Amino acid sequence: MTTTTPAPAPTSAATTGAGGRVLSMVRPPVFETVEEERAHRKAKLAAAFRMFSRAGLDEGVAGHITVRDPGHPDTFWVNPFGLHFAMVRSSDLVRVDEAGQVVEGDRAVNGAAVAIHCAVHAARPDVLAAAHAHGPAGKTLSSLEMGIEPLTQDACAFYQDVGVHDTFSGVVLDAEEGRRIGEALGPHKAVILRNHGMLTVGTSVDSAAWWFLTLERTAQCQLQAYAAAAGLGTPPRQISHEEAELTRSQVGYEFAGWFQFQPIWERISREQPDLFD
Repeated sequence: MTTTTPAPAPTSAATTGAGGRVLSMVRPPVFETVEEERAHRKAKLAAAFRMFSRAGLDEGVAGHITVRDPGHPDTFWVNPFGLHFAMVRSSDLVRVDEAGQVVEGDRAVNGAAVAIHCAVHAARPDVLAAAHAHGPAGKTLSSLEMGIEPLTQDACAFYQDVGVHDTFSGVVLDAEEGRRIGEALGPHKAVILRNHGMLTVGTSVDSAAWWFLTLERTAQCQLQAYAAAAGLGTPPRQISHEEAELTRSQVGYEFAGWFQFQPIWERISREQPDLFD
């Protein structure tokens, strides 16, 4: 059985109704046992992979999302190598340690997932989950000398909150390259991997997955804006520093990222209950 813990309401939410009635809103759960929390994290992870598949973020065997184990936080759960995102179930997930060794599960793990995610989790003890995939917009933007710009409200969630790993050395299989990615991420919620793609992190699977999805769409909108602007002969209109900072405080904090994932979780978990298997 789970209970809920107080969390800040999204800035745009009305929490009281007529006559002072308190309106309900979903909150992050608190668990009575480690086993319950583990099952919940693994189910959310399976749902995140299925969301990525629906969003066209699956490309062959590329991509991985991880979450720390609540009982052994120096280990994390990850998708098995070669299993399509749309088919991932809780029981398919594999647990690896800080050295990338499989400690639970019987399937191989993507070497790049080990190199990148072990380093990211080591560099950021506050991070519970990390997400990386080869989305077309993210790959395209990573090949250009640009970062995420404050062109839209959604883009402001990442205002001054995206690091850049400015080198490319092939598929990331080396622990030292993973360490450099962790350094480039710094305190941010996302990092652009030049000529590769993007990676996001969060204090839950929910926020890490949502940040990746909205970052991919933000990159797509930015690329489209610049393409349209080239035809018009005028650059895209930037949101001011002050307004971008304000908007980031409204849409870019962790609970907002967690909350945005909840409708996706409800739909996928109801339509595809086999993810709990």
